[in-house]
Amino acid sequence: MRFMNGSATSEPAPPPAPGAEQHPALDLANSAPALPGGQHLDLLGTPEAANRWLTGHGLAPEDAGLRETCTARLRTLREHVRALLAARVDGLAAPATALDAVNDALTRAPAASLLHWDADRGLYREAGHPTEQIVEHALAALAADAADLLTGTEADRLTACGSSPCNRYLLRHGRRHWCSTRCGDRARAARAYARRTGRTES
Repeated sequence: MRFMNGSATSEPAPPPAPGAEQHPALDLANSAPALPGGQHLDLLGTPEAANRWLTGHGLAPEDAGLRETCTARLRTLREHVRALLAARVDGLAAPATALDAVNDALTRAPAASLLHWDADRGLYREAGHPTEQIVEHALAALAADAADLLTGTEADRLTACGSSPCNRYLLRHGRRHWCSTRCGDRARAARAYARRTGRTES
């Protein structure tokens, strides 16, 4: 794991936001969380970290051997997915560049299961996943999940965490607008402080 501002901290990574365990694209969007004290954690900051993230989501083997060029593509898709989530939450038009990027990722992996022959198994069909295509398959899977999330029945539940400085997205349950208990506690503490001091929240 790497901190984008280059400084170390003992602050742990927050737990998955509501909805992120069902939607890996939402977890991708949240993989560079802003932490208290001006810290920013990047769970895709290095090829090793990105490989761990993909493996944890069943999108790559542990020994995929990602390089920085592949890792950068994953981070780029993250920013485009975040742009689409932000537009959906704010009721704005989807950015054309983000749409193009997600659609490009969707078409990267072949959908057909090819016909193969093996002396023990005989004829069988299987989708090809050579090492050089691991990232394409991962990007396609994440893009497809993002498209499903943004166009499905859960899209109306998308919201941004309401606790500053958090920058994560979640699927709202009831009136909850916080991505974690920690963010909820911080937001309530900020409101209590504002009431005591007569200040308004920024």
